[in-house]
Amino acid sequence: MSTALDLGDGRTVTDGQIAAINLESTRRRAWACFTQDSGAPRVAESLVDLERMVAQFLGDLTALDRLEMLARQFAHADESFRAPLLEAEVASSAHRFRDARTHLSAAARLGAPCIDIERRLLAVNQACGLQLDDVLDGRCRFAAESGKIEELVPLGALFADLERFAEADAVYRKAFSSYDGTSPFPLAWVCFQLGMLWGELVPEPDLRLAERWYQRAIAYLPGYVRARVHLAEIYASEDQLSDAEALLLSALSSCDPEVRWRLAGVRIAQGRFEEAEIQRKAARSGFESLLAKHRLAFADHAAEFYADDGNDPELALELARTNAANRPTRRAITQMDRIAKGLDRTRRSDRYESAKELAAQPNPM
Repeated sequence: MSTALDLGDGRTVTDGQIAAINLESTRRRAWACFTQDSGAPRVAESLVDLERMVAQFLGDLTALDRLEMLARQFAHADESFRAPLLEAEVASSAHRFRDARTHLSAAARLGAPCIDIERRLLAVNQACGLQLDDVLDGRCRFAAESGKIEELVPLGALFADLERFAEADAVYRKAFSSYDGTSPFPLAWVCFQLGMLWGELVPEPDLRLAERWYQRAIAYLPGYVRARVHLAEIYASEDQLSDAEALLLSALSSCDPEVRWRLAGVRIAQGRFEEAEIQRKAARSGFESLLAKHRLAFADHAAEFYADDGNDPELALELARTNAANRPTRRAITQMDRIAKGLDRTRRSDRYESAKELAAQPNPM
C-alpha cells in the first residue's frame, strides 16, 4: 500500500488508511506516556486531541469514556490551570457545556492565559448558539490572524449556523485550498463540512454536490464513519441500495449506532425485513448504552432515531427537549418543534382510531 495519496488536485497527502493506523499508534503511545507520568508537559492535552480524532473520524465513541478517565486522573496529578482547561475540553466534547463553563472559570482563577479561555468560550458559545455576534468577531479575528484550517473551519460552521451559506461555502473552500500539510484528516474534515452544508443545511439541498464532497472525504479517509453514513443516506434516497449497503458494511466495526440504524433502513428497502430488525435492535441497544453514559452528547442523534425507526416518539421528544435546553441553537429548537408536531399528529390519529373502534362496537342497549 502506498504511503501517499494523490487525488489529482495537485496535493499529496498520507494515505488515509495508513494515517488511521498511525493515529491509533500515536494514541496508544501517548497513553503509555501518560501512565508513566501523568503530569508531563502536553501529554494529557495531546491525548484529548487524539481521542477526539478517533471519535470524530473513526467512530470510536468509547473515546468519551477514556476522556472522562483522563480528566479525573489529570486533575489529581496537576494543580495548575492546565487541569481545569483540560476538564473544560473534555466536558465540551461530551456536550456538558455548563460544566465546561465552570471549569473555565476555575482555570481563569488559577491564572490561565486569557487567549486560552477565550478560544474555549468561543467554542462553547458557538455550540450553544449564544452571543453569536461576539463569537463571529472572535472567529473572524482568529481566522485572519492565522489563516489556518483549524480556525477557518469553525468560522465556516458559524456562518452555516447563521444561515449565511454562501459565506460558509467560501470559507470552507478557502480552508481546503490553503491547507499545505500532508495529513488527510483536515482535508476530509473540510470535505465533510461542505457535504453537510449542501446536503442538509441549505434551504434547497444540492445532493449531487453534497455527494461529491462526501465521496472526496472518504477518498482522503476511507474509515471516516460519519461521511460514510451521510453518503449512504443520499444513495439510499436514490435507490442506490447496493452502494449504500457497501458504505455501511465497511463501517460496522465502529461503535456508532447510526451505522446500524441506516443499514436497517437499507435492509427494509431491500425487503430483507428480518435482517433489518436485527440491525434496528442493535442500533437501539447502541443508543441506549450511549445515552446511559453521555446523554447530552447523543441526545440529538438519539432523538432522530427514536422519532423514526426507534418507534418511541415520547422518548424522542424528551431527548429533543433535553438537547434544546442544553444548547438552544436554531437547529436544536427546530428539531424539538418538528418532533413535537409529529407526536401531536400521532396522538390525534390514535384518538381518532380509538373513537372509530368505540363507535363500531355494538350498542349494549
